[in-house]
Amino acid sequence: MFAVYADSFASSADDPLTGLVVGERPDPVAPDGWTTVTVKAASLNHHDLWSLRGVGLKSEALPMILGCDAAGYDEDGNEVVVHAVVSDPGWTGDETLDPRRSLLSERHQGTFADKVVVPTRNVVPKPASMSFEEAACLPTAWLTAYRMLFTQGDLKAGDTVLVQGAGGGVATALIALARAGGLRVLATSRDEEKRARALELGAHEVFESGARLPVKVDAVMETVGRATWSHSIRALRPGGRIVISGTTSGPNLDDAELTRIFFLQLSVIGSTMGTRGELASLVTLLDSTGLRPVIDRVLPMTDARDGFAAMAQGDVFGKIVFTR
Repeated sequence: MFAVYADSFASSADDPLTGLVVGERPDPVAPDGWTTVTVKAASLNHHDLWSLRGVGLKSEALPMILGCDAAGYDEDGNEVVVHAVVSDPGWTGDETLDPRRSLLSERHQGTFADKVVVPTRNVVPKPASMSFEEAACLPTAWLTAYRMLFTQGDLKAGDTVLVQGAGGGVATALIALARAGGLRVLATSRDEEKRARALELGAHEVFESGARLPVKVDAVMETVGRATWSHSIRALRPGGRIVISGTTSGPNLDDAELTRIFFLQLSVIGSTMGTRGELASLVTLLDSTGLRPVIDRVLPMTDARDGFAAMAQGDVFGKIVFTR
């Protein structure tokens, strides 16, 4: 079958695509308790770029089909969305807390292919109101944003939230979902065009990265890491919380602002992906409200290298989607 996969790891950080192959892989075989999904659309995440650098992916797992997210048809012809978190078969409860959990494309082959096999419990019905391209954006970026805001962040209508780094898939999802949830939304970006797009998406106010804000916020949604961390901490009201799900600018900090964190009794909360139940709730929310993911571009999967290159260069606003 056709597939987009990592055959080796990048030799340098400046060229992460050296190990990316667009070609053929054997058809997957679903073990007991798993099902085969025929992929119609799959979306690109920063996780896929990190995989090409060898982050979270072991060399003995290569070649590995990349991709966490997909929407398509199950074995009975039903339209479904794939949940990317694979927990241990004996695990019960929140699968994101399973110490043996993984994502598709880490230990199990990913979604950038004609077919993907997943645990049967990892498929969620796709509503007819949503296209395959839209649905394929949900399982990583939009689910991550949903959990950050409403589960880990415990935000309620009327709260004020700051979204750092408007433009990426998670950040655009955060802005749209926060606005839909009745929050007051502030957003930052280094890029003037991305700030304007954030306003169109639902942000009430936008600012240059690092700019002094007119108010202290209840919570900050952080996906950037080192480049915005100090600003995020300083933007919070006393007792506020920062929810972090990624570090696209790097994980190492020159100053963790520990004094400010303890003196102002701030909370730093980690958030990773989401549960199948949260994905189902997110799908229902979008189905009932008409809210839809922001898609930067749709490419045939045969042109996947172009999508990877655009993400590596930061030339995106919203999700990059591959179709079959």
